[in-house]
Amino acid sequence: MTEKTETPETDDTKEAVAAIRHLTREVEKLNGHRFIAVQNSVPRLILFQFTRGLAFGLGSVLGASLLVSVLTWWLSQFEFLPIIGDWMAQLADEFERATGNGGINQGNQ
Repeated sequence: MTEKTETPETDDTKEAVAAIRHLTREVEKLNGHRFIAVQNSVPRLILFQFTRGLAFGLGSVLGASLLVSVLTWWLSQFEFLPIIGDWMAQLADEFERATGNGGINQGNQ
């Protein structure tokens, strides 16, 4: 019997080679993606993270300011409640005094 030195390509081998070629194309496409390009460069990564932090900080401050403003206005409408109403009236007077604006409660002082 004679032995063959070459192994014939089976269907499994052909599928594996095709899968590796497909995987290679996908990795090349992924390496060309913008996100990976930013991650591969330290200065670009630092700039990206800094910009992201600025946007997050600005959004947090604006959101918190809006929320506190709306909540303060809403609570100031409850003057009929003895504890909250008195406290909110004092708080409104302090706001008016700090800003120098005349308001509804200015004549009550």
